[in-house]
Amino acid sequence: METTVYVRLRRRIVVPPASQIRLRDVARIVAEPEVERSLLNLELQRIRPEDGSLLVIDMLHIVRMISQAVPGIVIETFGEPHVLVEVSSGGVVKPRPIVLALAWLLLFFGSGMALINFHADVNMPAVQRRVTRLLTGDPDWHPWLFQIPYSLGVGLGMLLFFNRLFRRRSADEPNPLEVEMFMYQENVNHYVITDDYRKKHEQDRENPND
Repeated sequence: METTVYVRLRRRIVVPPASQIRLRDVARIVAEPEVERSLLNLELQRIRPEDGSLLVIDMLHIVRMISQAVPGIVIETFGEPHVLVEVSSGGVVKPRPIVLALAWLLLFFGSGMALINFHADVNMPAVQRRVTRLLTGDPDWHPWLFQIPYSLGVGLGMLLFFNRLFRRRSADEPNPLEVEMFMYQENVNHYVITDDYRKKHEQDRENPND
């Protein structure tokens, strides 16, 4: 009777330098208990210094390793055709405080300048004075009563828009910032994987007999 193993790769993992990547690190598998225990410890690759900080392990390599470990096994694959491996000290990607602070300052002052330039382009003070005159009927009334709520409303609106005002969300829907970060990470992953395949293809053409 044929033995079947079902394999689903993870999208991205983080491992420490000079580590051994085993099947349990990059995939979830379902098989008979004895076969599953042996395959989970199957070594797929050793991290070398020349591999860099990002490398790709594709499904074909995993299928080949499983077939060699358990001849005659039937392999059913699901999900992603490759897993992106990031090499980082301690196996954890830690935020860099200096880079984070610089990015925060750049975004803070950049968004502030964008608001200032927008208000200058549309002549916002004149608009606010006109609205105040329409509401009060007094042309000499200073638009502070309009400008202060407007300024507070801009900041409060940004907090509500990015869903950062309350710790508990009303729904599990991601906020726009999380969506943009997800899309950025997806684009980075796609680029790294495509570039890795391109390099492997060029190596195969240069060394066809290897």
